[in-house]
Amino acid sequence: MNGGRGNARTAKGSTGGAPDGGLGAVRHVRTDVLDIAYHDIGPAHGTPVVLLHGWPFDPVGSYGAVAPALARRGYRCYVPYLRGHGETRFRHAHTARSGQQAALGADLLAFLDALRVPRALFAGYDWGGRAADVAAALWPERCAGLVSVNGYLIQNLAVAREPLPPSIESGYWYFFYFLTERGRKGLTRDRAGLARVVWQRNSPQWHFTEAEFARAAELWDNPDYVDVVIHGYRHRLDAAPGAPAYAEWEALLREQPRIVVPAVTLDGEADGVTPWTDGSGYAAHFTGPWNHHVIPGAGHNVPQERPDAFTEAVVEADALGGT
Repeated sequence: MNGGRGNARTAKGSTGGAPDGGLGAVRHVRTDVLDIAYHDIGPAHGTPVVLLHGWPFDPVGSYGAVAPALARRGYRCYVPYLRGHGETRFRHAHTARSGQQAALGADLLAFLDALRVPRALFAGYDWGGRAADVAAALWPERCAGLVSVNGYLIQNLAVAREPLPPSIESGYWYFFYFLTERGRKGLTRDRAGLARVVWQRNSPQWHFTEAEFARAAELWDNPDYVDVVIHGYRHRLDAAPGAPAYAEWEALLREQPRIVVPAVTLDGEADGVTPWTDGSGYAAHFTGPWNHHVIPGAGHNVPQERPDAFTEAVVEADALGGT
């Protein structure tokens, strides 16, 4: 099972686009499965940190302030585009356009392999936070520390068909929309319109600009975007099978593995989809050094809404590891 592990054929240093914000040009690196678009910034020999964006957001908007701030503090930041987003492409037509959690974690591992980065800090939210949690749990030797918004994000598929309280389910409306072909058509026809509703409802106190939204919307023209998103949410609710390449890892994730690396978890106090908590509900999943913080005024996209708090969380996770 290759699962998308990286190979030695990289295109590090090649550019696929003009400089973007403060993160520099888009670069590309190849794994067995993907041609991954990414940015990097910071001193070449700085402590590596991978910053992972969520759905339906973009890495430049999410980390346009965080990555330069970390770079000034000596970190080497890598900011990849998730599968199905931006210039990231599947290398082979026959590869399943999976959005399942094991695929996202495997992509992170393959990204490190392809860049020849043996160990890094992982930090993310939403889909990116899930990728970070999965990789930290399955391959702790590759993770120097973790920042995860909304705590432990590894999906418990064993109880995926059990209902949550209505107050929580109502915020997950698009999960159920995407279970239907009506939802697939809706996403296909108006990707930006659907994303705008998610931005507004999931971060009700965030006053994003039209320029920020327009930049993110460009990423959703990726030819695999709809397939990856639809599969991700259907698999999450145990309504679609996973890709066979990730079966072994999904079996491990069903056991809800503990995260042993140093970790900092964050909740946005104004998150419109995942209510903030004191972290006690998932504390048992973090068996290494662990701190939890609630970020005032932040919604679901914490690094973009409160970049200073997210930056400090990365530095804190690094310090917890004693590096």
